[in-house]
Amino acid sequence: MIAGVRDARRLSPETQEDLRRRVVAAVHGGMTQAEAAQVFAVSAQSVSRWVQAWRKRGSKGLAARRRGRKAGEQKVLSARRQRKLRYAVAEHTPATFGLTGLVWTRKAVAELIRVRHGIVLSLTTVGKYLRSWRLSPQKPIRKAYEQNPEAVRVWLEEDYPAIAARARREGATVLWLDQTGIRSDAAVGRTWAPTGTTPVVGKTGKRFSVNAMCAIGNKGELYFTVYIGSFNAGVFLPFLKRLAGHHGRKVHLIVDGHPVHRRKTVQKWLTEHRSDIEMHFLPGYSPELNPDEILNADLKRAVSTGTAPKTRDELETVVRSFLHRLQKLPDRVRSYFGKPEVRYAA
Repeated sequence: MIAGVRDARRLSPETQEDLRRRVVAAVHGGMTQAEAAQVFAVSAQSVSRWVQAWRKRGSKGLAARRRGRKAGEQKVLSARRQRKLRYAVAEHTPATFGLTGLVWTRKAVAELIRVRHGIVLSLTTVGKYLRSWRLSPQKPIRKAYEQNPEAVRVWLEEDYPAIAARARREGATVLWLDQTGIRSDAAVGRTWAPTGTTPVVGKTGKRFSVNAMCAIGNKGELYFTVYIGSFNAGVFLPFLKRLAGHHGRKVHLIVDGHPVHRRKTVQKWLTEHRSDIEMHFLPGYSPELNPDEILNADLKRAVSTGTAPKTRDELETVVRSFLHRLQKLPDRVRSYFGKPEVRYAA
């Protein structure tokens, strides 16, 4: 840039417009373009361009313009193409269009645009398009291919509302139940460390595990048992008896399709105690509908970020300690019902 000449591009659009108008007014008042350039500390080329703009378009030629790309300018993708691309990204996976991967990345969207329309766009431009389509990067929910969408719809719109209505009429409690295993070699959570240096966390070389079964309610209730070994009727029935005897009112218990839940001994006991506890099954392959799954993830995260237990007894103590603390935090238990997939149960 020439010494003594300001860079008008650094000025705000409004200030630029005011400068242009003053320069043109000075030229019209008798000042030469060279004199105006010197007085206003701008280049002679800028003065000439502004005067020509005024002659061609009058006052509009000097008006402030929005910075960046003008609306509609350099729009490589038409509105119609954008609508179709947005639908493709929002409603399908890359595999639908013969691309690799299960999730949409900017690279995958760029490849889709190249294959469909023969247009090569930078990842930055693709990202701008995605944001303009009101899309954002999000962690997806894993769903089994075997899941029946119609069964899920019936559960959300008919089955569960009917269960909740019955519970209200009966003055009963609705609880969601699930089991999980916690291993000694579970992945450790993240930690801060110097860049380029992988942190080291001590752990035992032995492998052992404990299991937990929890039942939670949307009022903040939590009931649990911690056990060693396989989940079977010998573990499940005592827990059912505890639930039935603890409340003094009926319990509607929502479970998944685990074979133990369907065992004849379990069903026989439930039939004999129908006035105390009644069991309902979630749609198959639909763990995302159970808020207890969120508790399980919270439990595993808490164990993995704490002190590494050296024995099974220590691991069991850690698990029990977490669940005992959680029983005293009903608001935290209620928060498990806040995720969109399980908000129907809140």
